[in-house]
Amino acid sequence: MGWLYSIIIILVVLVAFILINGFRSKRAVTTLSEEDFKAGYRKAQLIDVREKKEFEDGHILGARNLPSTQLRTRYKELRQDIPIYLYCDNAGRSARAALFLKGKGYKNLYQLEGGFKKWSGKVKYSRK
Repeated sequence: MGWLYSIIIILVVLVAFILINGFRSKRAVTTLSEEDFKAGYRKAQLIDVREKKEFEDGHILGARNLPSTQLRTRYKELRQDIPIYLYCDNAGRSARAALFLKGKGYKNLYQLEGGFKKWSGKVKYSRK
């Protein structure tokens, strides 16, 4: 019976962690529809946080690749005075990247709703 209580406690802690992280992510980044994203990303830093291979397989025209796995060491490459538009495949990594950047003092963080998988705009391919 003790193991059942242990499993329940672990599940409760896990659910609480997921909910708290989700709430923090929503406060760190503004999620934009594709229309709103298209309207503003040309005046911003457009950052693809997917890995290099994913980026080379296709990315939004004008995007710069800054993989989320390298963000902790390369975040200073981003300017704080210009909005940052982030995207990944489905908005999970971009939300975590925004949360990290918010903690480093960055403001004006936006992400593409649904990520690159939902993107219907212009795409550039680096690999054939």
